[in-house]
Amino acid sequence: MKRILLSSLILLLLSPANSQLNFGIRAGYNSSLSVNNFSSVFNGTYGLENVQDEIWNNFQAGVFARINMKKVYFEPALMYSIEKKNFEISFEDAATGNLSNITLDSIVDVKTVDIPLILGLKVLDLKLLNLRVFAGPKLRFNAGSTPSIKDDEGNFDASGLIAEVKKANLGLEVGAGVDVLMFALDLRYNLIGNMYETKIDNITFDPSGTFVVTLAWKLF
Repeated sequence: MKRILLSSLILLLLSPANSQLNFGIRAGYNSSLSVNNFSSVFNGTYGLENVQDEIWNNFQAGVFARINMKKVYFEPALMYSIEKKNFEISFEDAATGNLSNITLDSIVDVKTVDIPLILGLKVLDLKLLNLRVFAGPKLRFNAGSTPSIKDDEGNFDASGLIAEVKKANLGLEVGAGVDVLMFALDLRYNLIGNMYETKIDNITFDPSGTFVVTLAWKLF
């Protein structure tokens, strides 16, 4: 993690003097869509109503800087992110000898500070509009995440689970975006594990990453 931060600082210091620097603010929506359930957009089970239900509990906001070096750019950001996730966990309760399937509700309020360090390429670079693809490491720090486990059927002692919240995590962020004048719209995918995991014996539940839609305003 320290090496990534040091490398980013060196890149900033060694950037060409004629490179263009942008600074701005960004806000976004942390969707519940992942690669595994993305097909729900096309079959109609995930639509505008789902977005409206989730958006107040799943958002991010922060600031970013962009160093433009012709068609390549480097973009660090500092984002505060909130996500409320509800997952069903199914497994066999081998600890008690009951081999029937057990289903639990895992509700997690995830609050983090994210630092994505993006390297991007402008595949279409026009004066008023450009299309971009990008990827880069993402540092994530816990800022008050709270997991909880519920067993509505009452057939399992949820206290036997260990809910752990990590202090920090490291992953990858990839995506594509479009710039129009001073605005930037991005579709991002977080290839990063969540800030928590639920364990019982050798069973671990750590959901995959999700898609994020962000809108940025370049102040200068």
